[in-house]
Amino acid sequence: MRALEDVCAHARSVGLLVVLDAKRGDIGSTARGYAEAYLEPREGGVPLADAITASPYLGHDSVEPFLAACRRHGSGLFLLVRTSNAGAADIQDAALSDGRPLWQHVADLVREWGDPLVGEQGMSSVGAVVGATHPRAVSEARKLLPRSPLLLPGVGAQSATPADVARAFTTGAASALVTASRSVIYAYRDTELDWREAAAQEAHRLQRAVWAASGW
Repeated sequence: MRALEDVCAHARSVGLLVVLDAKRGDIGSTARGYAEAYLEPREGGVPLADAITASPYLGHDSVEPFLAACRRHGSGLFLLVRTSNAGAADIQDAALSDGRPLWQHVADLVREWGDPLVGEQGMSSVGAVVGATHPRAVSEARKLLPRSPLLLPGVGAQSATPADVARAFTTGAASALVTASRSVIYAYRDTELDWREAAAQEAHRLQRAVWAASGW
C-alpha cells in the first residue's frame, strides 16, 4: 500500500490523472470505507486517485458511496460492465428473460447512475469497463452508454488490437481510455533497451496506433 501511495503521489506531481484499478465492490458500509480511502481528500488535500474501478454486481448500495464521492469531489468511477477475461461469459453473457445478456442490463444501470453526473463537456463522471477483447461488445456498449467514458483493457498481452476499440471513440477523443499493462511493463524482454526506454517506446507505439485506428 505504501508503494501504491508513492506511485500515485509521483504521478500527480508530474501532472497525470490517476485511475486506480482497484475493482472494489462490497456492501454499503465496506464500500464507504473504500470510497473514503481512494476518492476522499487526504491530509495533503487531494484524494489518492482521481478515479477508481469498481464492481456494480452487488447493486446500488455497493456503488452509492463512490457515486457520492463523484458528486462531492468531482471524482471518476469506472464500473465493470463487460470485462476482458474469457470467464466473464459465464456470468456477464447470461441471457435475461428478454433475451439480452446480463451485462447490457448493467450498462443500463451505469447510464442511469451516471446521467446526473454529466459535466459541461457532455461526458459523465461515471464510466464503464468494457474489454477490448470483445469488439462487438465495445460497439454495443458505446450505443448503450453515449455519455459515459469507456475504459478498455485487453490491448496488448490479451491480444486485442487498436482496431478493436475504434468504435469506442465515436463521441470524441476523450470518450474512451485504452489501457495496456503487461505489454508495456515487459516490453524490455524483446529488446536490448533499458526497461524504461522500452516501456516508453511501446507506450508511444500503442498511442499512435490507437489514435490512427480511432480517427482522432
